[in-house]
Amino acid sequence: MNFRTQIKLQKETNQIDYKSNLLLFGSCFSNNIGDKLNFYKFNTVVNPFGIIFQPSAIEKLILKCLENEPFTKDELIFHNERWHCLDVHSDFSNTDDSILTELNTVRKQTKESIINASHIIITLGTSWVYRYLKNNDLVANCHKISQKEFQKELLTVSEITNSLKNISSKIKRLNKNCFVIFTLSPIRHLKDGFIENQQSKAHLLTAIHEVVRNTEAIYFPSYEIMLDDLRDYRFYKKDMLHPNELAIDYIWNIFSEVWINITSKKTMQQVTEIQNGLNHKPFNENSKLHQEFLRLLQIKMNDLKRDFEIEFNPSRVEKTDKFKV
Repeated sequence: MNFRTQIKLQKETNQIDYKSNLLLFGSCFSNNIGDKLNFYKFNTVVNPFGIIFQPSAIEKLILKCLENEPFTKDELIFHNERWHCLDVHSDFSNTDDSILTELNTVRKQTKESIINASHIIITLGTSWVYRYLKNNDLVANCHKISQKEFQKELLTVSEITNSLKNISSKIKRLNKNCFVIFTLSPIRHLKDGFIENQQSKAHLLTAIHEVVRNTEAIYFPSYEIMLDDLRDYRFYKKDMLHPNELAIDYIWNIFSEVWINITSKKTMQQVTEIQNGLNHKPFNENSKLHQEFLRLLQIKMNDLKRDFEIEFNPSRVEKTDKFKV
């Protein structure tokens, strides 16, 4: 008997290898996949403006980068003794307006990343948005400002479709060889309500497929893998909202089978060995055995640096489960 409804996917033709330049935008699920790509030392930039859940906010930031539109002081709000920008994550919030310098530096760097990207992965989380009543703009983050200063709205399928088409066309205009990959976050936004979360996801999913049908954009089914393949609460964290480590590993393995070139798998295994070696805690750091271990580890790192320009930072080891072939 078959107790699963496994999703079977074909390998993509324009796969990721160690020459690829990857850029990820979107919900915290982008960080999950980005962490895996970073662990294996692919050239990856993940959420340069922090976690962004909704499509109009992602569109606004990408266009701001591509059109060289600077962040200005008019876009800052002072709240709880800190400066905030409603268009980015609270990671940028600061006690002084140096936030502007940082935002504009990231804006320029992100434009370069878009121009040089081989693959841009955009993960959408919700259709629910907040409108700041003082200027009538949709925002990415409310920064715990009083709820009465915002109006909650649900983006229509048409509005989301237009945002995604605009994102894709503007990227392709500057970087015609880039592959834009859309995916829908499997994270449940139940603070909006059970029914409201499903409606939100349905709007996003419908819009994504409308864009995929009419452009060169591609869809990867993270959402369907979580809900229709894994389909069990044992694959969620204790909050019953976020995929747990096992689920993320499972989705990552499917993503890697579809999107990562088979010639890179050997290099990924070598990277894993080095990462595990750097994370190894010896009983005796001064022993001859450990010194020989470090010497061989350095040779492996030098080989990957020579062949793929891969750099390792021994003081900061990325952690993840070993890649499964």
